[in-house]
Amino acid sequence: MLQPPHSSLQVAAVPAQRVPARERDQEAPWHTEAVCRRDEAGLFFAPSKEPTAARLSREEAAKRVCARCPVMVECREHALLQPEPYGVWGGLTAAERRVVLARRRRRELDLKKTARATTDRIAG
Repeated sequence: MLQPPHSSLQVAAVPAQRVPARERDQEAPWHTEAVCRRDEAGLFFAPSKEPTAARLSREEAAKRVCARCPVMVECREHALLQPEPYGVWGGLTAAERRVVLARRRRRELDLKKTARATTDRIAG
């Protein structure tokens, strides 16, 4: 399992501009370029019993960091594929990721139904 890039113990130089994935070094893991590696992990993960207003404010601040990250898409996909149950990853909270995953599952089911109906029509 990958280490969360949000660790305050990990420090890396991050390029100021977004580099397309196909142009990045394919040998280096995506999280080596994560902007959040320079920020405190507390910005991305909730402390216990955090008040709602504080949580929303913290999550918005984390999303602002994500918005300028060159590997935001890779981070988001990692969090969706794992799935990561906590924290802000790729600009999405855990609740937002659950919505994305539910939509993907519904879309896959709809595509399977459509494919099955098409196959039945052709065969019938």
